[in-house]
Amino acid sequence: IMILRVKKCGAMTTVQGENGEVNKRMLVLQELGDKWANTYVVTVFRNLATIEFAEGDLVAASMQFRTHEYNGQTYMDIVANDIVKLK
Repeated sequence: IMILRVKKCGAMTTVQGENGEVNKRMLVLQELGDKWANTYVVTVFRNLATIEFAEGDLVAASMQFRTHEYNGQTYMDIVANDIVKLK
């Protein structure tokens, strides 16, 4: 689990999943520190995607780093398994 700051919260969209439609949202999260701290583009799904985050919110997030191959190229996806706003 990491403590991160929300830099950007994208709009919630609905995508077609294996078992029907699924909510999806992209977040830009940055580690605490200076402006050069690591930044991650993270995807949240289902109920987590319904949460609105504001720029500057502090969150605790459990993230999973995955890779997949498409057309001979390898891509990395970061998915938040759990994310909670901190007070």
